[in-house]
Amino acid sequence: MSTSTDCGLSVRHDLRPGDLGRVTEQHGVLYAAEYSFDHTFEAYVAQSLAEFALTLPAAGSRIWLAEDNGRLVGSVGILRREHDAAQLRWFLVDPAARGQGLGQRLLDEALAFCRASEYTSVYLWTVSLLTAAGRRYRAAGFRKTEEQTHALWGTVVTEERYDLALDPPGPGGSLEPDVV
Repeated sequence: MSTSTDCGLSVRHDLRPGDLGRVTEQHGVLYAAEYSFDHTFEAYVAQSLAEFALTLPAAGSRIWLAEDNGRLVGSVGILRREHDAAQLRWFLVDPAARGQGLGQRLLDEALAFCRASEYTSVYLWTVSLLTAAGRRYRAAGFRKTEEQTHALWGTVVTEERYDLALDPPGPGGSLEPDVV
């Protein structure tokens, strides 16, 4: 359930007491500091995490938590949705852990899980302010399919939906990611 590196960084996907609160707090504090979101954003994250936790164990849904010597430094989740689709949620890397490949690792693991779970597509919602995230999603093959601008979380934001069609494995192909 956990993989480690030499530098004290580990990624796990088991949910433990306190994890929901830490992910919620990290989102609330970071988005307030970087984008001036108010407390309603934190409530939005808390609500979706609570709904996720109450459905566990749910086949096709998972959360990944990245820790550096026990301190939460990143997260991403996959939720099963309708019609063989998955939704990517709670993707965040702490500023102190950025630039080390952690964001790419979390996204790669989440998408590999989607392929292994035989999803046909993955979608996510983000905001236009997150330009680096948008670049990362497009580099992974996501396409922006929708935009909505409105007052939300104490400010005016443009929400963006990104979609990724997943290719089924070819004849004799594996659903598991290549290990290098």
